Amino acid sequence: MGAGQQAVKGEFRLAVLEGVLERITYANEDNGYTVAKVDTGRGAGDLLTVVGALLGAQPGESLRMEGSWGSHAQYGKQFTVENYTTLLPATIQGIRRYLGSGLIKGIGPRIADRIVEHFGIDTLDVIETAPERLVEVPGLGPKRTKMIGAAWEEQKAIKEVMVFLQGVGVSTSIAVRIYKKYGDASISVVRNQPYRLAADVWGIGFLTADRIAQAVGIPHDSPERVKAGLQYALSQSTDNGHCYLPEEQLISDSVKLLQVDVGLVIDCLGELAGEDEGVVRESVPDGEDGAPVTAVYLVPFHRAEISLSAQLLRLLRTPEDRLSVFQGVAWDKALAWIADRTGAELAPEQEQAVRLALSEKVAVLTGGPGCGKSFTVRSVVELAKAKKAKVLLAAPTGRAAKRLSELTGAEASTVHRLLELKPGGDAAYDKDRPLDADLVVVDEASMLDLLLANKLVKAVAPGAHLLLVGDVDQLPSVGAGEVLRDLLAPASPIPAVRLTRIFRQAQRSGVVTNAHRINSGVPPITQGLPDFFLFPEEDTEETGRLTVDVVARRIPAKFGLDPRRDIQVLAPMHRGPAGAGALNGLLQQAVTPARPDLPEKRFGGRIFRVGDKVTQIRNNYEKGLNGVFNGTVGVVTGLNTEEQRLTVLTDEDEEVPYDFDELDELAHAYAVTIHRSQGSEYPAVVIPVTTGAWMMLQRNLLYTAVTRAKQLVVLVGSRRALGQAVRTVSAGRRCTALDHRLRGAVRGAGFG
Repeated sequence: MGAGQQAVKGEFRLAVLEGVLERITYANEDNGYTVAKVDTGRGAGDLLTVVGALLGAQPGESLRMEGSWGSHAQYGKQFTVENYTTLLPATIQGIRRYLGSGLIKGIGPRIADRIVEHFGIDTLDVIETAPERLVEVPGLGPKRTKMIGAAWEEQKAIKEVMVFLQGVGVSTSIAVRIYKKYGDASISVVRNQPYRLAADVWGIGFLTADRIAQAVGIPHDSPERVKAGLQYALSQSTDNGHCYLPEEQLISDSVKLLQVDVGLVIDCLGELAGEDEGVVRESVPDGEDGAPVTAVYLVPFHRAEISLSAQLLRLLRTPEDRLSVFQGVAWDKALAWIADRTGAELAPEQEQAVRLALSEKVAVLTGGPGCGKSFTVRSVVELAKAKKAKVLLAAPTGRAAKRLSELTGAEASTVHRLLELKPGGDAAYDKDRPLDADLVVVDEASMLDLLLANKLVKAVAPGAHLLLVGDVDQLPSVGAGEVLRDLLAPASPIPAVRLTRIFRQAQRSGVVTNAHRINSGVPPITQGLPDFFLFPEEDTEETGRLTVDVVARRIPAKFGLDPRRDIQVLAPMHRGPAGAGALNGLLQQAVTPARPDLPEKRFGGRIFRVGDKVTQIRNNYEKGLNGVFNGTVGVVTGLNTEEQRLTVLTDEDEEVPYDFDELDELAHAYAVTIHRSQGSEYPAVVIPVTTGAWMMLQRNLLYTAVTRAKQLVVLVGSRRALGQAVRTVSAGRRCTALDHRLRGAVRGAGFG
């Protein structure tokens, strides 16, 4: 808001423009830059272009904008907005447009017409001072009247918070969330305890809270700021997969972030280590060379790592056995029975895995595509059920759970639903109330992060068996930790089998063959296969356009696949012309274009339409029956502007409503990053591979993307980038001490 500050100092005055926001033609949700059309009341349908900081303004609102006039070579005269405030409209036409725009919950265009017809120019005064009079309007009952009154009050309060926050560049959606969290105390919290926002409100990180703190006058070297910065640096590292950071690295990262003296950071770290919800310091062996390193953990991750290792060892070593019947079983007969039942023989390493799962209380089964993991799991489940065992099946995502269910013929659920996670993240099932199961099988276990794995293992009853199944060569979990890899580490006490033999029928698949080639560092075969293709294109922008053409036109024409239901674009990164963000916009235009009869809702930089493919981007324990979790995919099936609600049918066949102010929890999913695709399988996968994604091009990333496809893989892009991805082994392990704890190498010698 530099220009605004100069105006205050009197160096120059900002121009003022008033008008009704008619439509938004472009909005960038990252920086708030918006291009819009405004009706200034000059008549003749003459709309003026305004550009700048307008994120949060809604069509139908009357705005008072401050800024400067200019001219654009292509678009002519335009007004650049530095800041704006909303005004209540003063004409009957303006009031009708304002109320009918969907701003106030419970009022759509039809009801807006009726209200304005009845009260005329006094409409807004009536809603403001005597909302109970709305029952005078034909068709408006007490329930709707009360809803409109409450929505109006909330809008007023939110606007007040927004006006306060606008000065520090906070977007409307975040202002709404601050208000929902703190209500009437919002402005007080923002003014006096801004760093609380980073911990309490989703979508506000340290950087936003820090900007607010500076605006309200909190000193740069305040210990409160430094402690918040240290916790932010640690939480950033958990977002990058680390369970802890080495102390030296944390200190240097924090000095760089906060631009303060190193001594102050060390002092504040010492204070944080003494606080209940602060940090924990502990000496652990370094993952690279085993030398001791002082690890600094956020408390929940330290607790979870200690708990997970203890619970796994408890399960493994308990004398109880709920599948004791398999201790004395005649395995040759059992295996012959399963071969007869399924019509296929198990290979020796599959037999070993079946015996392990049914005789050991914790076991891991890993292997690549085509190596028979699925058939092995089915055999384990069939044998357990033949002995009347209670079997529970789960996977981290809805799609993976569905696949596990189809494979075994038994019901499978997501891990979240199995544990019945509640608001706050607590599980209904835990150590004190374990799952009623003799055998728990979890597929796609490479996706289990430290916190979820800990909750799961805690809920397994002593004596029950736990079988974790997954491909350890895929990307590790999105959340912190690399649990599957730690369980398979050398000298781990957890029994494990790795399937390596590729079965003959799988060898005929180009997808399976190339997945194994990539995993062993050999370039994929891209010619002469019926199910694996490369469209070469060196230019990154052209790669984006070609990707859209492949999805929307070429694959449907050649293979008869539906671009929304059957084809998934998996991009190495979110940003860039061939990143998931840009491709989502292009694919939406191609697959679900705007139509006059199709309702839509603009939110920030996104437009949502019925038919859109979307994904949830945060864990929300309060949505749906048992929460809706990061990575859940669905299709928009309803959009009601009057109720301000959008409905999504998820891939778990649950209809979940979203209020319009919750739409920042949803992103389009025509294209997703490869990280977000873990645990899902799609008939066809299209992968843009560009030199623009150079830093991300690693073997396990490409391998994970290829193994998501059931029938077809199409690579689009640069041969050079493809070669780079195949050659580059993922750099460095994550900072985790789970494998050391399992080996008993760490005895919990903490420093505070």
